[in-house]
Amino acid sequence: MTKNKETAIQAIQQQGLLPLFYYEDPQISLEIIRALYKGGVRVFEYTNRGAAALTNFKFIKEALKTEMQDLFFGIGTIKSAAQAKEFIAAGADFIVCPIINPEVAKLTHEAGLLWIPGCMTPTEIDLAQQHQAGIIKLFPANVLGADFLSSIRELFQGQLFVPTGGVEIEENNIASWFKAGVCAVGMGSKLVSKQIIEQRDYDKIESLTKKTFEIINKVRA
Repeated sequence: MTKNKETAIQAIQQQGLLPLFYYEDPQISLEIIRALYKGGVRVFEYTNRGAAALTNFKFIKEALKTEMQDLFFGIGTIKSAAQAKEFIAAGADFIVCPIINPEVAKLTHEAGLLWIPGCMTPTEIDLAQQHQAGIIKLFPANVLGADFLSSIRELFQGQLFVPTGGVEIEENNIASWFKAGVCAVGMGSKLVSKQIIEQRDYDKIESLTKKTFEIINKVRA
């Protein structure tokens, strides 16, 4: 399967979920990804939130040569062109940012990859569109709320949105976002909590992932 901007967008839309996390231990990070994969995840965002992020990313990427080969493995929390270059060189399948950095957009597009910038206002969404954002991350979603998207969606017809930050594994919460018009929901600590990581409870991650997919499939139907 070719992994490019178009196929990454399709995979995120199809999955309806974009799980994300970072952990400093590379082997534990890999085990968490395996648990998410067992739960049905085929698109995943590792986050650039610690000193070991790039090393861990490369370690996981190496493992993906022999397992989970259909997994789209992206990187999040990219704020500079230097970071984008490093992770594109390391084989990231897509780039997620908390902000709009036009240089990062340019580098990502040149690599033929999906660029997902974070936006909080209509002006930022417009700017992201000017730089050809395939998907826009609404961040922080818990502050903006689903009503925000409902209110502005008509201004940006056809634009794909993914809310990140504070999306709950709970039917009413997830339903409100899909009703507002998102193509998927981003989920971090609600799915992969510090407690679960500390307890190495990979079965719990798998079962929570399956539960989340059940809710998403129900509300989308």
